[in-house]
Amino acid sequence: MYSVKLSHNSFTSFGNSVEIVDGKSLSWLDLGSNLLKGPVPQWICEFTYLNNLDLSNNHFSGSIPQCLERFTVLEKLNLRNNILSGFLPDVFIKGSTLRSIDVSHNNLAGKLPRSLIKCEWMEFLNVKENKIKDTFPFWLGSLQCLNVLLLQSNAFYGPVYNPSAYSGFPGLRIIDISNNHFVGSLPQDYFANWTTMSLVWHGYTRPEINYVGSYSPVFDSMDLVYKGVDTDFARIFLGFKAIDFSGNRFSGHIPESIGLFRELRLLNLSGNRFTGHIPPSLANITSLETLDLSRNNLSSEIPRGLGKLSFLSNINFSYNHLEGLVPQSTQFGTQNCSSFMGNPGLYAIEEICRESHHVPVPTPEQTEESLSIPEEPMLNWIAAAISFGPGVFCGFVIGHIFTSYKQEWFTAR
Repeated sequence: MYSVKLSHNSFTSFGNSVEIVDGKSLSWLDLGSNLLKGPVPQWICEFTYLNNLDLSNNHFSGSIPQCLERFTVLEKLNLRNNILSGFLPDVFIKGSTLRSIDVSHNNLAGKLPRSLIKCEWMEFLNVKENKIKDTFPFWLGSLQCLNVLLLQSNAFYGPVYNPSAYSGFPGLRIIDISNNHFVGSLPQDYFANWTTMSLVWHGYTRPEINYVGSYSPVFDSMDLVYKGVDTDFARIFLGFKAIDFSGNRFSGHIPESIGLFRELRLLNLSGNRFTGHIPPSLANITSLETLDLSRNNLSSEIPRGLGKLSFLSNINFSYNHLEGLVPQSTQFGTQNCSSFMGNPGLYAIEEICRESHHVPVPTPEQTEESLSIPEEPMLNWIAAAISFGPGVFCGFVIGHIFTSYKQEWFTAR
């Protein structure tokens, strides 16, 4: 079996004709990241024994070829970032060998093919940034291996909980269903059956298999809003866990069961209609780095325990009905004022906004007074500065070690 990799060039076409001599001998075809345009060429259908097909980051238009149903051993299909339209065909995923499908950033409409249920080894499904109009795919919860589910920015609608159809997603590590039209409330035990999300990740002895899609010559990749920035993940570390339900119309209380996910890195529930208090169980998520609960109808106080989350670096509670004292901790003290605005009942925000730490410009009289300060306080100040220097140095060293270690969690591009 052979592989052909022609990605990351500037090819604009395939010439006048392409002759396929032996279509059964090719296992991997990579034409990604070129300038190819027009319909997906029909001669690709001759490669019936492809394991990996990558046509991503081109300008292919038209529909996805129906002939892909012939690909009986296809494991990875990447059509990301083209201008493909029409429906996501039901026939092209008949086989149960598919592990990864990425059709994100296209113009696909219709519904998710129900034949996906036959892909019992599916690990990665990305359909974000299309025009798919469908209800929440409860039925995908039966796929035990599904690690990553990305439905962001489509036209999905309706509730995400149905007691007669919902059984949880036992294999999920990352889910992004943001910017759709989902509605309804979530029961307090909504996340209770998300088994993998609640487990502690220990890693494999071979570092190269600690990523989603490591079975393939090319790792699965994704883009995700992380710490408020749209971030490209060239590889998805299996220890990285994220939930983004933002930009929908969820209501009711935030489920307490979210606190089961101690290794969750990102939680974004912003832009919904959640009410009630912030669950104190969030303080159990000791690995949490990003927490966005902004633009809801949350009330009461911010749980004190959140101030003890040492990895929490990006926080947004703005535009709710929160009140009381903002936790006094380093994690909260380093946030911008905008993270808390729109909550008139909150106080001690001036500490966070550092309004009490501004050094005033000295007047001429104050300057003259400073020249007459006794020598002893000056010596005390010098001594404090000397002791402060090694502290800063140690801080930089520890910070370097910390960031070097943290790079192993995931690789972002």
